[in-house]
Amino acid sequence: MSTADKGNAYLERVVAQQAVLEDDLRARRAASGEPAPTAGPLAKRERAIGGAAPDRAAPGPVDVRITGFWRWKNVLVPPNAFVVHTRRGREKPLHIGLGVSFRFNPSTDSFLVVPGAAQTILINAYCVCRELQGVLVQGYVQWIIHTFPVAYRKLDFSDPQDPMRLVNLQLREQAEAAIKDKVATMGVRDVLSDKQPIIEELTARLRAVAEGEDDSDQGLGLRIVTVQIKEAVVSSSRLWENLQKPYRAEQGQLARLAELQSEEAITQREMAAERLKETQRLENERELAGLRARNDAWQFDTEVAERLRRTQRRHDDSRAVAELETQTTLHALRMERERHTEESETGRLRIEREQELKSLELAGELELARSRALADHERALLDVERLRMRADIDNQQSPASLQAKLIGLLPEIMAKLPKPEELRMVSINGSDRTTVSGLLAELAAMVGVLRSAIDRDTPGS
Repeated sequence: MSTADKGNAYLERVVAQQAVLEDDLRARRAASGEPAPTAGPLAKRERAIGGAAPDRAAPGPVDVRITGFWRWKNVLVPPNAFVVHTRRGREKPLHIGLGVSFRFNPSTDSFLVVPGAAQTILINAYCVCRELQGVLVQGYVQWIIHTFPVAYRKLDFSDPQDPMRLVNLQLREQAEAAIKDKVATMGVRDVLSDKQPIIEELTARLRAVAEGEDDSDQGLGLRIVTVQIKEAVVSSSRLWENLQKPYRAEQGQLARLAELQSEEAITQREMAAERLKETQRLENERELAGLRARNDAWQFDTEVAERLRRTQRRHDDSRAVAELETQTTLHALRMERERHTEESETGRLRIEREQELKSLELAGELELARSRALADHERALLDVERLRMRADIDNQQSPASLQAKLIGLLPEIMAKLPKPEELRMVSINGSDRTTVSGLLAELAAMVGVLRSAIDRDTPGS
């Protein structure tokens, strides 16, 4: 891409950015809410009985709400908007000011709402400078309503979509005219390098129109907040390139001189470095030669000393080995003698310990036999004593106790007796066992027989 193409592309990019910024400033928030009901009998009835939702003014930059019905309506104005309320037959407005809400009768009243926020005007002024060359000057002006009672009489805010559109258009035209008049008296370089004269001229003219001169009442009720020049671009790409050539040539010359000075300095430094390098190389070679000689002498001395040290070390090692072998032999003999002594002493101690163990075993056996004999004697005495005591207990039992014991043992005795194959009944002394007296007599006889058998079986009775 050539330099001319770059200049044209830059100009187009500047204009496109200005257009995008202007579109952003014009953009307004979309009106929120439900659509207005269609005009008809039902709609009229709802408005007459007051049941319809609050109406909203036509979508615009100011969110104005209208409530009520028929002649009894209220206009609610946001706090950052100017409003003027007039009535038929009245010369002066009923309400005027910032953020004033009021009652409204549609048949006799009228009102105007204007945004109170600061407004920004973008300016694209295609000017011709003193050298008859085209220059694009971009800037912006910010203004605000200062005296609304004066502004609404002298300015047109009747556009419902954008009340500030006509005022911004008028101020933009005046600003572009002022910029063109000032640029026509200036050179291209002055316009590109110093924009302060343009700003001062534009500020003075706009303030004279918007605010009036010397605080008079001839102004429009507006106040200019700030005036700035953003960009000044030469329209001709060739002129823009020619304007840049002297500076570029000067900078190229300075760059080339700097390169030459740098090359000269580098050459001198390279020569000095080469000379220093050669000097250092010679000094290094001389030092290396001395070092090599000293190293050879030291190496010879080291080898001779090492051979002597090795010979001496070899003889010393041989002598030390012989001494160690002699000491080892003597130590082995001494250890053998000590071992025989220890073995003799150990054998004597082993024999003594075996004799002691045998003596202890014999004593233990004798003691064990004595203990067993005593235990057998004691057991025999206990058996005799137990038999004697049992005989005494049996002798001391009375007949009644024997009978009670026998009666208790009868079920066990009867259970152990063999079952008879046949039953024969014998009546003794004519007693009947079916009676109680006969049964008791028979039991007494059996007890006597059993007692005599027990006495015979008991030893020592």
